Amino acid sequence: MYAIVRAGGRQEKVSVGDVLIIDKVSGEAGDAVELTPLMIVDGTTVTTDGDALAKVKVTAEVVKAAKGPKIVIQKYKNKTGYKKRQGHRQPLTQVKITAIDA
Repeated sequence: MYAIVRAGGRQEKVSVGDVLIIDKVSGEAGDAVELTPLMIVDGTTVTTDGDALAKVKVTAEVVKAAKGPKIVIQKYKNKTGYKKRQGHRQPLTQVKITAIDA
Protein backbone atom coordinates (compact mmCIF):
# COMPACT_ATOMS: atom_id res chain seq x y z
CA MET A 1 0.00 0.00 0.00
CA TYR A 2 1.23 3.47 -0.85
CA ALA A 3 -0.16 6.97 -1.05
CA ILE A 4 0.44 10.14 -2.99
CA VAL A 5 0.43 13.05 -0.51
CA ARG A 6 0.74 16.81 -0.73
CA ALA A 7 3.82 17.98 1.14
CA GLY A 8 5.12 21.50 0.82
CA GLY A 9 3.48 22.34 -2.51
CA ARG A 10 4.73 19.13 -4.12
CA GLN A 11 3.38 15.62 -4.42
CA GLU A 12 5.31 12.74 -2.89
CA LYS A 13 4.82 8.97 -3.19
CA VAL A 14 5.03 7.48 0.32
CA SER A 15 4.55 4.17 2.07
CA VAL A 16 4.95 3.21 5.72
CA GLY A 17 8.56 3.48 6.87
CA ASP A 18 9.70 5.92 4.16
CA VAL A 19 11.88 8.86 5.19
CA LEU A 20 11.55 11.99 3.07
CA ILE A 21 12.53 15.63 3.15
CA ILE A 22 9.76 18.20 2.79
CA ASP A 23 9.46 21.95 3.23
CA LYS A 24 9.69 23.15 6.81
CA VAL A 25 6.80 22.20 9.10
CA SER A 26 6.35 23.40 12.65
CA GLY A 27 7.24 20.92 15.37
CA GLU A 28 10.14 19.40 17.21
CA ALA A 29 11.75 16.00 16.65
CA GLY A 30 9.28 13.27 17.62
CA ASP A 31 6.13 15.31 16.91
CA ALA A 32 3.41 13.86 14.69
CA VAL A 33 2.44 15.58 11.43
CA GLU A 34 -0.57 14.76 9.27
CA LEU A 35 -0.16 14.91 5.48
CA THR A 36 -2.98 15.43 2.98
CA PRO A 37 -3.59 12.33 0.81
CA LEU A 38 -4.37 12.83 -2.87
CA MET A 39 -4.47 9.18 -3.92
CA ILE A 40 -4.31 5.79 -2.17
CA VAL A 41 -3.20 2.59 -3.93
CA ASP A 42 -3.89 -0.68 -2.12
CA GLY A 43 -3.02 -3.61 -4.36
CA THR A 44 -5.24 -3.15 -7.41
CA THR A 45 -7.62 -0.69 -5.72
CA VAL A 46 -6.94 2.98 -6.52
CA THR A 47 -8.84 5.60 -4.50
CA THR A 48 -8.97 9.21 -5.73
CA ASP A 49 -12.48 10.18 -4.59
CA GLY A 50 -12.44 13.25 -2.33
CA ASP A 51 -15.10 11.91 0.04
CA ALA A 52 -13.26 8.62 0.54
CA LEU A 53 -9.90 10.42 0.97
CA ALA A 54 -11.38 12.66 3.68
CA LYS A 55 -11.50 9.57 5.93
CA VAL A 56 -7.88 8.57 5.21
CA LYS A 57 -5.06 9.73 7.49
CA VAL A 58 -1.39 9.73 6.56
CA THR A 59 0.70 10.42 9.64
CA ALA A 60 4.39 11.16 9.80
CA GLU A 61 6.88 11.73 12.59
CA VAL A 62 9.35 14.64 12.49
CA VAL A 63 12.87 13.19 12.53
CA LYS A 64 14.92 16.39 12.41
CA ALA A 65 15.21 19.84 10.90
CA ALA A 66 17.43 20.14 7.84
CA LYS A 67 18.66 22.74 5.36
CA GLY A 68 18.83 22.63 1.59
CA PRO A 69 21.95 23.32 -0.45
CA LYS A 70 23.48 26.79 -0.50
CA ILE A 71 22.33 28.78 -3.52
CA VAL A 72 24.42 31.78 -4.58
CA ILE A 73 22.68 34.64 -6.37
CA GLN A 74 24.91 37.10 -8.21
CA LYS A 75 23.83 40.19 -10.10
CA TYR A 76 26.21 42.21 -12.27
CA LYS A 77 25.80 45.14 -14.60
CA ASN A 78 28.57 45.90 -17.06
CA LYS A 79 30.43 49.23 -16.95
CA THR A 80 28.51 50.64 -13.98
CA GLY A 81 30.35 49.13 -11.01
CA TYR A 82 27.16 47.38 -9.85
CA LYS A 83 27.71 43.99 -8.23
CA LYS A 84 25.42 42.26 -5.75
CA ARG A 85 25.93 38.88 -4.12
CA GLN A 86 23.34 37.07 -2.07
CA GLY A 87 22.91 33.54 -0.69
CA HIS A 88 19.99 31.36 0.37
CA ARG A 89 19.46 28.03 2.15
CA GLN A 90 15.94 26.65 2.24
CA PRO A 91 14.78 25.33 5.64
CA LEU A 92 13.55 21.74 5.34
CA THR A 93 12.20 19.00 7.62
CA GLN A 94 13.01 15.29 7.51
CA VAL A 95 9.95 13.14 8.30
CA LYS A 96 9.29 9.41 8.57
CA ILE A 97 5.91 8.00 7.51
CA THR A 98 4.44 6.06 10.43
CA ALA A 99 0.94 5.09 9.29
CA ILE A 100 -1.52 5.15 6.40
CA ASP A 101 -4.98 4.59 7.89
CA ALA A 102 -7.42 3.85 5.08
